[in-house]
Amino acid sequence: MSAFNVVFGCVMALLIILFTISSIARYYIKFTLFIVLSLIFASVPLPLMFFRPFSPKNALIPAYFLRLTARFLGIRWTVQGLENVDDSRGAVVLLNHQSSLDLYVLAVLWPLMERCTVVAKRSLQYSVPFGTATWMWGTVFIDRGAQSARSVLNKQTDAIKCHKRKLLLFPEGTRHGGDKLLPFRKGAFHVALNAEAPIQPVVVSKYHFLDSDRHRFGSGEIIITILPLIETKGLTKDDIDALVETTQAKMQEEFTNTSAETYSRLSLKSN
Repeated sequence: MSAFNVVFGCVMALLIILFTISSIARYYIKFTLFIVLSLIFASVPLPLMFFRPFSPKNALIPAYFLRLTARFLGIRWTVQGLENVDDSRGAVVLLNHQSSLDLYVLAVLWPLMERCTVVAKRSLQYSVPFGTATWMWGTVFIDRGAQSARSVLNKQTDAIKCHKRKLLLFPEGTRHGGDKLLPFRKGAFHVALNAEAPIQPVVVSKYHFLDSDRHRFGSGEIIITILPLIETKGLTKDDIDALVETTQAKMQEEFTNTSAETYSRLSLKSN
């Protein structure tokens, strides 16, 4: 046992030294902690989830601990626009997609928006036990391919319309760290029209503290902005293109503004 303690102590000391002096080591250590802690906090409450299977409320416990993890890794956040949340009806919630760290954004939103249901790729469902946990809190899994994905999403119409669910999607379809949002896919907008539900844009400022190309993962702040609802009642499929364009323009404007704000704060802190 004493030999184990010595080896463990040496390994920990080495990790601490590398974390302190190397930005690349810090990047990998932080992401490893993010993955391991996310798996633990999502999986440990799994037995409790069987008492109310597929309920969005099952995500509240993992979300609480994930928020603590974010603080531990040096990620802070400010939420704007809470007055725009309407829990009396369902909605299609659209978020920009930057990194796997978006999981922290979801952890912030879950207690702020009732009955949230996240849309994720089917492959996540088979990553046991994390995938099992996400399944138990009502995640909607979709396969690759526009037609199959649209078919699954269309089945959520009743959940949005009758059960007042909020369906959370990343309309860009893939994550990126650029200054411009990628073109939005139309699936989410078709669902909103079919359910006659409003669209709730949510914009997350750029992760200036994260640079995957240079393997840098520092500390920093993000601004999560919940924009006013965009109504779809009375619109038809002929209005889809205009609706997509309007939504993306509003989200891009907010993304540019809040990203500039967090960058300015980061620069002042550095100086």
